[in-house]
Amino acid sequence: MSRLMHVEYGPYAPPAAARELTALSADGSRIHVEVHGPLDDPAAPAVVLSHGWTCSTAFWAAQIRELARDHRVIAYDQRGHGRSPAVPDGYSTRALADDLEAVLSATLAPGEQAVLVGHSMGGMTLMAAAGRAKLREHAAAVLLCSTGGWNLLDEATVVPMRAGKVRRRLTKSVLGSRAPLGPVTPVGKKVLKFATMGPGSAPDKVEACARIVHACPRRVRYGWSHVLETLDVAAEVRQLTVPAAVLVGAADRLTPAVHSRTLAAVLPNCVGLTELAGLGHMTPVEAPEAVTGKIRELVGTYVRSEKVREGA
Repeated sequence: MSRLMHVEYGPYAPPAAARELTALSADGSRIHVEVHGPLDDPAAPAVVLSHGWTCSTAFWAAQIRELARDHRVIAYDQRGHGRSPAVPDGYSTRALADDLEAVLSATLAPGEQAVLVGHSMGGMTLMAAAGRAKLREHAAAVLLCSTGGWNLLDEATVVPMRAGKVRRRLTKSVLGSRAPLGPVTPVGKKVLKFATMGPGSAPDKVEACARIVHACPRRVRYGWSHVLETLDVAAEVRQLTVPAAVLVGAADRLTPAVHSRTLAAVLPNCVGLTELAGLGHMTPVEAPEAVTGKIRELVGTYVRSEKVREGA
């Protein structure tokens, strides 16, 4: 199966990057990075997009297409996803933070600030890196979309039964399965929609998400599932002192809204919690205008362009 399987045309087809590069992480892992939008305009503020488990830069197609008109948009493939090669034993929250630091170092000038956006495991990446020097240097604000910091299996409702040990065990089995996803089929799309999207999600959005998720290599999906199973970045969240907005779909089964409410309560500088009625876990695809609008709001409030800084 192609590592780059995705929608080929329409609003969910990934646009061509203005620049592509490779960032080298602390352990030597190679991270594929794309830069979209005006490369040499000092008035173009920067946005960094970090995708979730089993996704890729293609997941941000709608945000990239809209924001690249007047922002420099940086998107990267988490290790093992998209065009970032897999490594035998490189799956950990430390690796997530290392990879993000490598991307920030490779794409932002010293002292340059950006809005950092993380969806699902991408949000966990931002939380894991909260105490890192590069995040402190470059993050003007963050947006945490459809994510959580701990107790992921206890709260997930992808298995429709009462909470408890049995549901947790079954959820672990489902999310940590070694079974191949195979080609995208009508049945596969129904399963993915139930687990990750709202009941009213349009067929083209389900198709886009299915193609992206099914392209993730089986061993990568399995490797990261163990990190998510034991995830606990509660201590790191309390170090995320930059302005942080939280957004979640009210029908999210993977990281239900209880996680976002908890994050909003414990973040040192939470600047808002948005709950989107009827939407599931894939908020950047399910509600592209809402997510992009929140990014623009954070940029407008917390990021100043180089031209403004020079005139200050």
